[in-house]
Amino acid sequence: MPTKQPLDEKFVKNLQPPPSGSKLYFDTEDAVPHVRGFAVRISASGTKTFVLNYFVDGDAKRYTLGHWHKHEYTVAQARKEADHIRHLIRHENYDPIEAAKTEKATKQAALEAERNEPTVADIARDYLLVAEKKKRESSLRQDRQIIANRIIPSIGTLKVKDVTVLDIERLHGSLKARPVRANRVLSLLSSIFTLAIRAKKATDNPARSGKNGGIQRYHEDPRETWLSIEQLQALADALDRYPDQVAADAIRLLIVTGARKMEVLSAEWSQFDLSRGVWTKPSHHTKQKRTEYVPLSDAALTILSGMKPSGRYLFPSADGTRHRVEIRKPWMQVLRAAGLAQGTVVPSKRKGMTKTVWTSSVRIHDLRHTFASHLVSRGASLQQVGKLLGHTQAATTQRYAHADPKALRTVANSFPVLTNALQ
Repeated sequence: MPTKQPLDEKFVKNLQPPPSGSKLYFDTEDAVPHVRGFAVRISASGTKTFVLNYFVDGDAKRYTLGHWHKHEYTVAQARKEADHIRHLIRHENYDPIEAAKTEKATKQAALEAERNEPTVADIARDYLLVAEKKKRESSLRQDRQIIANRIIPSIGTLKVKDVTVLDIERLHGSLKARPVRANRVLSLLSSIFTLAIRAKKATDNPARSGKNGGIQRYHEDPRETWLSIEQLQALADALDRYPDQVAADAIRLLIVTGARKMEVLSAEWSQFDLSRGVWTKPSHHTKQKRTEYVPLSDAALTILSGMKPSGRYLFPSADGTRHRVEIRKPWMQVLRAAGLAQGTVVPSKRKGMTKTVWTSSVRIHDLRHTFASHLVSRGASLQQVGKLLGHTQAATTQRYAHADPKALRTVANSFPVLTNALQ
C-alpha cells in the first residue's frame, strides 16, 4: 500500500527495500511546493526512483522521473521537475509518457536513417551498375580497379553526406607520385558523386576539379612512347617465334591497323570484306559510337587471310562462346623475347627465394601511337591518319603524330645554305 511521508534527502537515503516487489512513498500535502502525485518508489533490489502519478483524459498513469541512487535527481530537483510536468498536464493537456514514447521513436528513426545513409562504397556500386550499360569493357575494368584498390580502402566506409573536400584532397595527394593515376581517381570520384546527386543520394560534389574552388589536378606529361623500325622488327621476329600464334595474330593486327585492343579482340569475321579490303567496325565496338569503314592494308589482309576461322570471332575465348578479352600475358612474353622488357629480381613469398618480375614501358596502346607516328613521318596527313584511327577531329590525331627524328632531320637538311660561312 502507498504510504504518505514528507520526502527529503535524509528520508530517501535511509529507505530500506521491501522483502519483495516495491513500495511507494508519496509526498505529503505540507511539502513546499506540494506536487500532487509525487512519490519515491523503492524496489526489493534497493533501487530508488522518483515517479509522478497523474490523470489524462480520465486515465490514471504513472511517469518515471528518474533515479535517486544514480544522482540523476535530488529530492528537491525531482519535486521541481514533477511540478513543471504537472503544470504542463494541467494547462497544455501534456502527457509525459506519450511524449517520451514520441521522443524515443524520433531518436530511433534518426538512428535508422543514419544507418541507411549511403556510404561512398554504396554510390560507387550504383555508379558501376549504370556504367556497365554505357562504358566500354576496358574503361569499365579500369573503373572497377580504381574503386576496389583506391577508393574503397580510403573512403569507402564514409557516409556520403560526411565526405569533405579535404577527404578527397588527402586521397588525391596520396597518389602525387603517380599524377596520371591520381587524376583518374579524382575524375572517377567526381563522376560517382555527380550520379549520386542526380539520384538524390548526395547534395554536393566534393571531388569536382577546376580553378574556381575545385580540387587542382596534377600536371600530366603526355606519353610519347612509340616503337622505332628496329624495335618493330624485333617485335615481329618475337611474334614469329611465339607458340600461341592466335595471340600473335591479334598483336600483329594491332600493329598494322592502329586499332584499339578491344576492337581487335572483339572483332567478328562478318565485319571483314577481304575482297574489297574493308573492315566495318559496328558502332557499339567503337569509341565514337558510330559505324566506321576502315580500309585494310596489304599487311592486314595477309594476316587475316592466313588465319583459320573457328567460329564467330577472330579471337574466340577458350570455350568458344565469346571473344577473348585480354592478351596481357602473351604481350609481356613477346616483349621479353624482343628485348623490350626489363626484369627485376625481388624476394619471393617462399623464404630465402627470389623471383624475377618483368615490366616494360611499352604498352599495347603504344602500337596505336606507333602506327600513327610512322604514317605521319612518311607524309600522311593528319586527316588521313585520323580516318584510319577512327578520329572525328584532327586535334585528337595530333596526340599520336610523333614524327620520326630521321624524317625531321631530312626536312631540316633541306634548308638552303646561303653562304659558305654557314657551312
